[in-house]
Amino acid sequence: MNQDNQGLDFSTVIASTVHDMKNSLAALMQAHSQWLARLPQAQCEGSEQGVMEHEFRHLNGMLVQMLGLYKLGVNQLPICPDYHELEDFIEAQLAAHQEVLKHRDILATWRIEIDNPLGFFDRELVASVISNVLTNAIRYAGHALLIGIEEEGEQLVISVNDDGPGYPERMLERQQDYVQGIDARTGSTGLGLYFAARIAALHERDGVSGRIEIANGGALGGGLFRLYLP
Repeated sequence: MNQDNQGLDFSTVIASTVHDMKNSLAALMQAHSQWLARLPQAQCEGSEQGVMEHEFRHLNGMLVQMLGLYKLGVNQLPICPDYHELEDFIEAQLAAHQEVLKHRDILATWRIEIDNPLGFFDRELVASVISNVLTNAIRYAGHALLIGIEEEGEQLVISVNDDGPGYPERMLERQQDYVQGIDARTGSTGLGLYFAARIAALHERDGVSGRIEIANGGALGGGLFRLYLP
């Protein structure tokens, strides 16, 4: 037997392990919710609950990213675009983070600045991107978040803006190099942006691919993430 065929490919092992970790985390999150439901209301509103809710979301998002990147690498991540109501899409993203936003005392608002109420994209993939961006924005926001939807040329633009300190200058200068190595100060690897860019690029129409862009400023003055979908 060839030595190369004696064991599983390491990436397959990692993907299988991540899948099991995601299932375990889902069970832990469910048990945590059931435990909270039995506690007095006063004990459910402490800052510790906000930390746990946020880190649950953060861990789940990272595991989703890792599975997604593996599937992208082996060409097993299907894209199923369809028409979706934009208002419903935004409200669903905010609802998923409602408890964390409440505990962090962050006011999240949204606005749609286009006439067409529908967007054409893969809801699950785009939702995974926006969810991860929201989790990151919540980590750095002061007291406000804003999700916006607008049109730029022929593209739909979904943006997430916060009132925090914004993206580091190093990230802005190297935003085409999304995998930038681990930043010792923040722990950031750039994988979240890389994942978002790959998901955006899967959306293509008339030879134009989706893309992402990061900046500082916007209506709230902090980090501004934009997802462009053709």
